[in-house]
Amino acid sequence: MKPPSRNFANKHEPLPSQRPDNTAFTQQRLPAWQPLLSASIILPFFFLIGLSFIGIGIGLHYSSNSIRESEGAVFVYYELSNFYQNHYRYMISRDENQLSGDLYSLKNPGNECAPYRVNSEQKPIAPCGAVANSMFNDVITLYRNQNGTYVEVPLDGKGISWWTDYNIKFRNPTNGNESLEQIFQGTEKPNRWITKAYNLSSDPNNTGFINEDFIVWMRSAALPTFRKLYRRIESGNFKNEKFTLLFYLNCCSTDYPVVSFQGRKKIVFSSVSWMGGKNPFLGIAYLVFGSLCTLFAIIMLVVFIKYQGKMDDDI
Repeated sequence: MKPPSRNFANKHEPLPSQRPDNTAFTQQRLPAWQPLLSASIILPFFFLIGLSFIGIGIGLHYSSNSIRESEGAVFVYYELSNFYQNHYRYMISRDENQLSGDLYSLKNPGNECAPYRVNSEQKPIAPCGAVANSMFNDVITLYRNQNGTYVEVPLDGKGISWWTDYNIKFRNPTNGNESLEQIFQGTEKPNRWITKAYNLSSDPNNTGFINEDFIVWMRSAALPTFRKLYRRIESGNFKNEKFTLLFYLNCCSTDYPVVSFQGRKKIVFSSVSWMGGKNPFLGIAYLVFGSLCTLFAIIMLVVFIKYQGKMDDDI
């Protein structure tokens, strides 16, 4: 019996062409430009960049050094040294959902907060984590000498945090008509705090997770020595004034501890300029980079002048 015949008609059909389309892009006929780097281009570029950065650095450095106590707003900062807020394990020890006002996370904080997630009785901590637990809690009171009498200087604590933090990132939990104290029932304060979060201030717009002192502290610093804004002195001429600083401690016998990590704490008064607060690092960085560019440009210029004649002879 003969097998069924097969249709070999497709055997002789031409295969599709593998040749790319005849276009300028696929055939690589597009016009191209390749810069030819020469001394006449590189040297002016390095000199221009170097001198520009030196000029900017001088301006920034002068502006930073010119900041002094003056008439108008004076900013009060607290400064901590040898405090590594940039340690990774410390930075992630928080629950962003809890801080944003999530009701479930309020009483069920994330594992990132451990060992400051729950207390010894397994009650959830709000706010949880190492960052919140170590919040700076010294109370600073400032007096000025006015004709032999010490008068308290009013300190303004509103608007000291970033707008995005206060209005977007940090929110208090809400649950119908319940008060903040009722919402926080069943939670525990951080170990080092003396009061619960809803008692941080009598102002309903400055308590709980939206307390501005708390928000300022929760923005971790990048360097081990840092300043954080504490208060503002909005009005009055305080130049050459004599101040008396009184620290009202939040505990019976100790204040905010820094000895355990060989740190220091300071109170800093400063006004601001067009570039912000006192920051010598930025001007120094510009000066160093500009000086290096100028130095390299001079070295390359010397090398070019020295070997230019020899290169012409070789050619």
